[in-house]
Amino acid sequence: MVRRQDDHTVKLCRRRAMKAVVARSYGGPDVLAVEEIPVPRPGPGQIQVRILATALNPADLRTLSGVLRDLTPLEFPYVLGSDFAGVVTEVGSGVTRYAVGEQVFGVALPRATGQMATRLSTPPSLTTGTMAEYAVFEADTPAIARRPEKLDAEHAAALPIAGLTALALLGAEGYDPADRTTLVLGAAGGVGGAVVPLLAAAGAHVIATAIAEDERYVRELGATEVIDYRAVDTVAETLRRHPDGVDTLINLVLPGPALVQASRVLRPGGQLLNAAFPSPELSAFGGADLTVETVYCAARPGNLEQLARYALDEVLPCTISRRYPLARAPQAYSDLVDTHVRGKLVVTIPSIT
Repeated sequence: MVRRQDDHTVKLCRRRAMKAVVARSYGGPDVLAVEEIPVPRPGPGQIQVRILATALNPADLRTLSGVLRDLTPLEFPYVLGSDFAGVVTEVGSGVTRYAVGEQVFGVALPRATGQMATRLSTPPSLTTGTMAEYAVFEADTPAIARRPEKLDAEHAAALPIAGLTALALLGAEGYDPADRTTLVLGAAGGVGGAVVPLLAAAGAHVIATAIAEDERYVRELGATEVIDYRAVDTVAETLRRHPDGVDTLINLVLPGPALVQASRVLRPGGQLLNAAFPSPELSAFGGADLTVETVYCAARPGNLEQLARYALDEVLPCTISRRYPLARAPQAYSDLVDTHVRGKLVVTIPSIT
């Protein structure tokens, strides 16, 4: 079956080998290489997808580092990648939700991290790895959805983890962003590119931390105030501007001990929503008058469709700052670690020869 989609000709995959970003041991970006490996084939209840674009996430490298190996030991060779957009090229037995030629996008965790996938969605969303020309996914999961025709594949690939995390933060128990003063730590990063616009759309007064070069960017996302965390102490500057403290602190970057210090910006009874790793123990806050919740990226039925609507309505702008071909994906991961990154980094895979 052949269909014309996004100026690409989509064919039922009969290839035996494909290019993929592969690690053969734990480590950092230096252990990554683009190799030829067998094309994965879908089993019962699965779909094979020709990947058009896939986004980088810090969690990709955290898993590869081995810090989580006791919880989710990897099997090598290991293909990275979770966020994606692509087109269905084959369906396994029993799949009725999708057909060959349909455009899809979403997020799935590599099969080796299966225990973590239960936190992402029910049923779990698993993949052979999206940093590849082809990947296999479970068909029956809310973490994958059809991509609207007018939503660009690259934009769609950058939405899932950032957008789903943002939805989880704004949907946290007891949090109503309307008319609240909310400080967002890490506003210029990938998740910040979804959190700040959604907060602004919900009526929050957003204070964003960002370097001077990113001030215009985060203001265009919807921030009312910007604090250059390199030039001033964020806590002191926030309290100078808001002596009574802010209502809510959303943390996207700081590890545990630093977050405890940052929580001093909250007014009595304020709320701390944390999406960074590792999260501090509640006891670390020493009985301070605040509520603390760690929020994880999670997909519920309809969430991806909601994100697509936000993107099409320009509530969620495209925050891709750099694009790389698959051959340069290892360099993209090095840049994720070694350079300042605004928004999202995306790997594109536009053609197969």
